Amino acid sequence: MTFASRLAAGETLFTSWSGIPDAITVEVVASLGFDAVTLDMQHGGHHEDSVLRGIAPIQHANRHPVVRIPVGRWDMASRALDFGAEAVIAPMVNSVADAQRFAAAMKYPPVGERSWGPTFAMPRAGGGDAKNWLRESNAGTVSFAMIETKAALAALDGILETPGIDGIFVGPADFSIAWTDGATVDSTLEEMMETITSIASRTRAAGKHAGMYVVDAGMCGRFVGMGYNLLAIGAEHRYMALGAEALLSAARNSIR
Repeated sequence: MTFASRLAAGETLFTSWSGIPDAITVEVVASLGFDAVTLDMQHGGHHEDSVLRGIAPIQHANRHPVVRIPVGRWDMASRALDFGAEAVIAPMVNSVADAQRFAAAMKYPPVGERSWGPTFAMPRAGGGDAKNWLRESNAGTVSFAMIETKAALAALDGILETPGIDGIFVGPADFSIAWTDGATVDSTLEEMMETITSIASRTRAAGKHAGMYVVDAGMCGRFVGMGYNLLAIGAEHRYMALGAEALLSAARNSIR
């Protein structure tokens, strides 16, 4: 099943987060058991070449490749799809105009303005007929607009109504900074949780998918209860730290 079909079927999907721009590291991350791997170009070190090379090991591991593009790099949304990404997350979509530009890069006409050229995507997907690819791609690629600011929250309904926008992805760290007017960064800030719930309910009511970056994995159940069905958990540094902590603790306890 594709990433889009699994979301449409109501599955809750977990994506790992990759910031190290190395295909071998991505290969290891893809083996960890997550449903998808997100290559982060915004705050992570990924770039065009590492995305191009990183998608292949994700596919080889039968995981879904997702890319978070840099702020305003709508051209990279199309590039990521042409490399084989199944979904793209766009940060700082703060207006309907931003959403329209993002959707235009994500979808072929008549929905958007994506240029034809799936040079790597089609072969990596096993080839196939170009007409079928054109006909099925708009439904098979998932566009997530990130909601991280007060401006984005105010424009949420218009963003959800934008043709070609398939979902909303909440960035809780930036949202907490916006919520507190720069006073703190707290991804689990309790005073914003009612609004976080409202974002999910409005998104699901519009027939769209709701995603969230989760800092505290113990919050996942609560977020699923709100309506979020794509959850991003941790990154390579966190995975290595937790693994090393567990191994060292076992070793030291065995000596004691």
